[in-house]
Amino acid sequence: MNKIIQENIKNVTSPTGSRQLTLWKREDLQQPQPDEVAEEVPVALVYNGISHVVMMASPKDLEHFAMGFSLSEGIIESPQDIYAMDVVPSCNGLEVQVELSSRRFMGLKERRRALAGRTGCGVCGVEQLNDIGKPVQPLPFTQTFDLAHLDNALRHLPDFQPVGQLTGCTHAAAWVQPSGHLAGGHEDVGRHVALDKLLGRRAIEGETWQQGAVLVSSRASYEMVQKSAMCGVEILFAVSAATTLAVEVAERCNLTLVGFCKPGRATIYTHPQRLIAL
Repeated sequence: MNKIIQENIKNVTSPTGSRQLTLWKREDLQQPQPDEVAEEVPVALVYNGISHVVMMASPKDLEHFAMGFSLSEGIIESPQDIYAMDVVPSCNGLEVQVELSSRRFMGLKERRRALAGRTGCGVCGVEQLNDIGKPVQPLPFTQTFDLAHLDNALRHLPDFQPVGQLTGCTHAAAWVQPSGHLAGGHEDVGRHVALDKLLGRRAIEGETWQQGAVLVSSRASYEMVQKSAMCGVEILFAVSAATTLAVEVAERCNLTLVGFCKPGRATIYTHPQRLIAL
């Protein structure tokens, strides 16, 4: 991605992702009280003037989301395939207007799918069932992670959920360095959107974010595994469970999938050889 886009990302002021409303609590139905509620808005990703997908998402870090979605869906091969990016208000939500290289835009037009928001199952809007399992190149075995450092990462995951701490309504995805330090993270009302934001950020950070693993606060669905593998992530830690399809995809593409990550606990579903101190 060129320098102009990097500067634009830094200069865009994103909304906080929450809004104060007047609500009633169970203990007092007579007196309303102010409280924070997470925002969820339609976000359209528009490539070279053509709307490709509308997602329900938290209205912040949308440039990173567009970058990560484009990479994890195979729309682009690298950040350099995007020439420009702008976030603009739309009639009922926001648009992320992305200018692709001619080569990548031609490829997108050839395989466009009518996708709808995927905060739920991850299949909504896919025209054919065959589209669910995109082929993913098998990952190399270049990463290792000492599970002794996982507890520290789990302890600091809430640091990247400021809206979640106010509202209890977001998921987080963070990049865990081999030391267990969290290099950065993003949150969203949708778990896969939070992951796309992180993957986009990782692509922009470059070499400094190549060693390590992804940690998500949610379950691991097949889509989470597939997105991670498409972006070259070798290890995925999930706080909750994994689905059978997620395990199958992880096994096939050589991704190390670990679920039920809690202090002192982890369930390893696939390729344990990357993990130390089992």
